[in-house]
This record gives sequence, structure tokens and C-alpha cells, in this order.
Amino acid sequence: MKYFKMVIMALAFVSCHAQNKGVIVKKELFNDFSKLPVYAKLTQEENGKKVWKKTYQYMDSIEVHNIQYLSDGLKVNGLLITPKYLSKAPCIIFNRGGNQDFGALNIMAALRLGKLAKEGYVVIASQYRGNSGGEGKEEFGGKDVNDVLQLITVLTEEKIADTSRIGMYGWSRGGMMTYRALTNTNKIKAAVVGGALADMEATIKDRPEMGTKLLPELVPNFKGNEAAEIKKRSAIQWVEKFSKEVPILLLHGNSDWRVKPEQSLRMALAFTEHRIPYRLIMFEGADHGISEFRQEVDEAVLSWFNKYLKEEATLPNMEYHGM
Repeated sequence: MKYFKMVIMALAFVSCHAQNKGVIVKKELFNDFSKLPVYAKLTQEENGKKVWKKTYQYMDSIEVHNIQYLSDGLKVNGLLITPKYLSKAPCIIFNRGGNQDFGALNIMAALRLGKLAKEGYVVIASQYRGNSGGEGKEEFGGKDVNDVLQLITVLTEEKIADTSRIGMYGWSRGGMMTYRALTNTNKIKAAVVGGALADMEATIKDRPEMGTKLLPELVPNFKGNEAAEIKKRSAIQWVEKFSKEVPILLLHGNSDWRVKPEQSLRMALAFTEHRIPYRLIMFEGADHGISEFRQEVDEAVLSWFNKYLKEEATLPNMEYHGM
């Protein structure tokens, strides 16, 4: 959290304005990256001035905003990243992993998501209620799912956003949030999940502290309602609720200890049973963030969204067929 606060304090905010109408309360442009602790590592000297290293030159073609918006009457914080040179662009809602301060969106997350923005996407993400200065308290897949769904409305207030083409991308806990969101809206055209939590009961068996500490702390009235709250956060128990019109890309490292790869394997089998369009990619020896294959992950994610949001490809034929 200290690092995130340092980032926010170091940023020079411009274009800050309060919205009198709508759900966007505040929108602030990150204007001065030079004050960030990591800036020196991301830049190089050229003709007497600092410029982005080649890897990060795309930062000149995007804008990163800190936003605050209303969700269930609460002021919730998030990020909005947009391409500079487009008048209309498809959208991607990104659902972060972790909880509370752990996994909070910081400037490094913005750099990663900026890769999608520079490819012509409006990217938006929530910190979830109660986090990073937002009001309320997160529920790890409870009412805070509304904070994700509300981003669809937030996007309608952005002129550059083409809200007829929205994708959703979630990692870890964010994968669980994505699964829940997909069964509560018909506005999402395609989805990607990475290292997604799909079976809370299995997760608790692998990591008992989730059931003894995290969920009792974050989930209202968890004690005495364990089974219902665990089911609510376990997509494997309600696969039949998923739309057959939304293709889902599942990514998982098979050396992931935080969320065992079996969770995505079982989801793939369940999707097969219910004829829900999906593709599963397992990365050999990869960790929870699939850090060993980041370029391949980025390429797979971009290809999936390009196919179903930009090219608006026909959905795959899920009927058994062929020779």
C-alpha cells in the first residue's frame, strides 16, 4: 500500500473534474511519470532528455486516468486507460486479483494494461469498494461484483468507448469476479481469465487460511452461511448459468500453487459438457501469473479480443460435427 500511495502522491493530476451527472465522480490524468520511483528504469537518455525505453514507447500513444465512480452509492476508485488517437474503440474491463492492498492497481499494472490500450482498446479497471481510498468494504466476490458491472455504465460516459463491443479480462480472484459478472450481464462479448479461482472449496482445502481468515474477514455473515457463500464464489457449481454466446479463453500455469491448475481443467470439462465456447491454454511449469510466458500470454489475450471484439468473428460451432 505504501508503494501505491507513493505513486498517487507523485503523480501530477490534470484534467481533474467533478461530474455533476452520471456515475463518474472524478477523472484525473496521470501527467508526470518522471516523479515515479520506477521512472529511471523505464526510460533512457536521448538528445539530452529522458524518453521511454523501446519497450515502453507505447506510453506516448495512450492516456492513463485515475477515476472515481459511484457503485451502490459508494465512491469506488479505479483506472481508465485510453488510446490517444482514436475517436471510437472497443472496451476491455479488467478485474484485478488479490484483495485489499494486495494486488491493488498501481502504475506497473497501468503499464501492463497500456499494452492493450495502445492496440486500440479502452481499458478500465476497478480497485473494488473499500480499497485504495474508496468507500465501503470489499466482499471478495460479493456485492463488490456490482463494482465490476457498474464499469459498463461508466464506459457509456466516455465518448471514445464503443460499448457495443465490451470484453472482460480477469486474473486470479479477478477471474472469479469475471465468472460472476458474466452470469449477471449480457453486455460482454468475449472474456479471458488467467489463473482463475473457480472452486472456493478446493482453494480452502489447498490454502486453509482462506477459510479461517480471509473469508470470515471480508464476507458479511460468513459464519453460519459458509456453504452458500462458498458456492456463490465457485463457478464450477453453476456452469449452466454461462451464456453460450460468450467465448471464454482460459489461461493457467500448471505449476500455480495459489490456484491449482485443476480448477481451470475442471471448468474446461464443464464448459465442454454445457457446450459453452472456450479455449484452454495450459503453460508448462508456469506460476500463478504465468510470468515465464508473459509475451505468449499477451499475444493470446490480444488475439482473443481482436477476434471477437474487433473482427466480430462468428461464434464457433459447438455442435458435435465433422467426419
